[in-house]
Amino acid sequence: MKNLHIKFGACLLIAAAGFTSCSKSKKEVTPITPKVLTVTTLAGSTTAGSLDGTGIASSFKNLSGLIFSSDGTLYVGDWANNLIRKVNVSTGAVTRYAGTVTPGFTDGPLASAVFNGTANLTFDKAGNLFIADEENNAIREITTAGTVVTIAGSGAQGANDGIGTAATFFHPEGIVADGNGNLYVADNNNTIRKININTKQVTTYAGTGIRGFKDGPVANAQFSSPYGLALDANGDLYVGDIVNNRIRKITISTGTVSTFAGTGTQGLTNGTALSSTFYFPCGLTFDSSGNLFVAELRNNTIRKIATDGTVTTYAGTGAQGSTDGPATSATFYQPIGLAVDASGNVYVADEYNNELRKISLK
Repeated sequence: MKNLHIKFGACLLIAAAGFTSCSKSKKEVTPITPKVLTVTTLAGSTTAGSLDGTGIASSFKNLSGLIFSSDGTLYVGDWANNLIRKVNVSTGAVTRYAGTVTPGFTDGPLASAVFNGTANLTFDKAGNLFIADEENNAIREITTAGTVVTIAGSGAQGANDGIGTAATFFHPEGIVADGNGNLYVADNNNTIRKININTKQVTTYAGTGIRGFKDGPVANAQFSSPYGLALDANGDLYVGDIVNNRIRKITISTGTVSTFAGTGTQGLTNGTALSSTFYFPCGLTFDSSGNLFVAELRNNTIRKIATDGTVTTYAGTGAQGSTDGPATSATFYQPIGLAVDASGNVYVADEYNNELRKISLK
């Protein structure tokens, strides 16, 4: 039988009768330090405030939603400050974009517009920014011209469908824009609302309004405090169903709600999607590979649901804290919002730490 010679680096492997031989290379191989998933604080400190600045010189107060613009700028819903902030993720520089800190309900130019509880944010494909203005029970828009307008909601609490300000909401929180000119809104009426951006028509898309848990057709489905929303590459909608401790999926083409992950039992168990447990899953975001990241409010962790349906703990120990370092030992305090940049770094709105955290390979 002929010998089979396989050259690998400086080693010659001789596969014959089960024997191998290897000669030493004249050059030493430099050891490669493995990359470690690491958590750092990009901006803010545990001291609440509304200061612009760079890194820990800046301050937030219960920051909430995160969204990247097409130019790579990170926008932050600074909830208790009633502001929209901008963050340069390369430098950690934080600046005010819109709002006045004082709560209110005023449209107009960025510097004089007033919000009340800037929860979550989304951009449409034209570059307009939409805000779930939670305490105002309204959906606001910042146009590409830099003007704030109210596109839906009268300010009164309610569940009425209708056009623009004739519609009512109850503490809208999650918001996401699809590629077809629609907004989806997670409403504390235990429903998912839909807004046609062009016509301003508001409809109840999913949920009966009764707090509960039920899969099936969107009109019959039930949610319990739906919060974070995210769309996958197919245009299907995912919902952080907080009190149900589940991630729900709405298949848009069929109008069907199903359970994507979670048993409903409070817990921090990894494994397959439907056998895993969560504790108040809130913010959701997809990376470019289709992995879904979940900010867990009560577990103080960031979970990852891979494309094969496997759930792992991506960062956090489960304990409350503000410790940076390796993801397996880092701590958070009610992480609520998430965004992923083009390089796959995950940004976390760490609500009760008043910090913007970053998870990356280092």
